[in-house]
Amino acid sequence: MKMILISGRSGSGKSSALHALEDCGFYCIDNLPRPLLTDLIKNIANHVEYENTAVSIDVRNFSGDSDQLNNLLAALTEYNIEHQIIFLDSCEDILVKRYNASRRKHPLTSEQRSLREAIQKDKELLTPLMDAADLVVDTSNMSIHDLRDLIRNRITVHQSHEVSLLIQSFGFKYGVPTDSDLMFDVRCLPNPYWEPSLRNFNGKDPEIAEFLSHHDSSKKMLADIQGFIEYWVPMYKKSGRAYITISIGCTGGCHRSVYIAEQLTKYFNTLYSEVHLKHIQL
Repeated sequence: MKMILISGRSGSGKSSALHALEDCGFYCIDNLPRPLLTDLIKNIANHVEYENTAVSIDVRNFSGDSDQLNNLLAALTEYNIEHQIIFLDSCEDILVKRYNASRRKHPLTSEQRSLREAIQKDKELLTPLMDAADLVVDTSNMSIHDLRDLIRNRITVHQSHEVSLLIQSFGFKYGVPTDSDLMFDVRCLPNPYWEPSLRNFNGKDPEIAEFLSHHDSSKKMLADIQGFIEYWVPMYKKSGRAYITISIGCTGGCHRSVYIAEQLTKYFNTLYSEVHLKHIQL
């Protein structure tokens, strides 16, 4: 049996993630009261119809107590239920915009606590869950469709014991993705942006690939990052990690980081069966 615990700050997309799992055949429960979580585990343990279950956990049913989380995980282990914790997050400004646009009330707001303060308190209370998560997803730059695709590709497809790699490019000037396990800065490489004839291309185009591949620094950077990942991913796998997110950053996230991410993806597709590619700024 398998249970996925979906958690994250309010407004980060937990409901959308739960809907995606439901579409993939999971029995989904949104915001089950905390005292009933252990009872749920006991009752589904021997029922085939609940073989794949997903439960949403937020500040309404988690008080931020680490012991509470440990007891929950212990119960899952006791009943031989395979489990994963997926934590969704988003930057504070994006969460504020989402709440203002939806005109919904944050569960922690009150006369004494503003929306921004509630969002900050939300993160504080959920820190133990984020620290224990098997996969942290930054939804700041995701649409609902992007999030559902990610859930389908990285979670529901991930049924083997193979490690799942996500290689993503981004631009430092837009902020760093918070879901990174490994991050590499390639801003020291020659920048095609300063070549007028190349500015309107991106790192997926052959013109940019040709430009960067002719520089020894690009070749060396690619080889070093590739070697680091190739050596350390098996170590992460041995420690029980099922998901690894590798972020490659340049200034704008359109040329150098995209090129390096594309090349890494081509290489690691020959070594692993679950390699995903994402360009945040494209």
